[in-house]
Amino acid sequence: MGFRTYARRVRDEQLPLARRHTSLRCAVGRYCPLGFNATWAYLAATARPSPDLRRDPAALLRALETLEASRAVRLNEVDAFAVRRHAEKAAGRRTPRRIDTPHMTGPRWPSETEPSRLGLIAAVANRHTTFQRFPFPDESLYRDNQAQQLADLHARLDSCATSYLTNLGHVDAPTRDALADTILGIESLIRPGYAPLNGHLLVWLRFANLVAYAAAAPLGH
Repeated sequence: MGFRTYARRVRDEQLPLARRHTSLRCAVGRYCPLGFNATWAYLAATARPSPDLRRDPAALLRALETLEASRAVRLNEVDAFAVRRHAEKAAGRRTPRRIDTPHMTGPRWPSETEPSRLGLIAAVANRHTTFQRFPFPDESLYRDNQAQQLADLHARLDSCATSYLTNLGHVDAPTRDALADTILGIESLIRPGYAPLNGHLLVWLRFANLVAYAAAAPLGH
């Protein structure tokens, strides 16, 4: 089923609240611009004054409205991108501009207003907890000369995320630079196709890109 079907179920007051809650999670599964768990954390944090989406039908509807508003902006962006790419192909440009790649594929909260500071902090906090619990790559997955590099990248990413959270969404220039270097370092180790180490590195990279987006985003309340 599609996003709109699940949205209708969230609004259906004849359904049990638990089923409406499940429908919202299914809707997030269809549209999750920050990744599923980070998007859910964003919605739960911004569905104030009560973030308890399991027990508060009003909060459930606020979360859905926030998700729908973002999705509408995203669909408009996709349509505009398609029109632009059609014109570019007609002009002989077969490859999308580099500036479009992170804008269309990376973690980002599409919105007509600035993203919520509270929502992004909640999203980063959610994924930071998972990052800290995620097992470090087994020694069999990397060469001996990569051990220190991996340890440094992991520690630096953890430090950048901690700084972002400790300072409630504000990061200084050195932290931004360290985060950018960390992303480049992770990308340099990812190999095309199947590589056992990629399973860990891609998780790190998704989290690093989320932190980088949150740190650079103009923030609302």
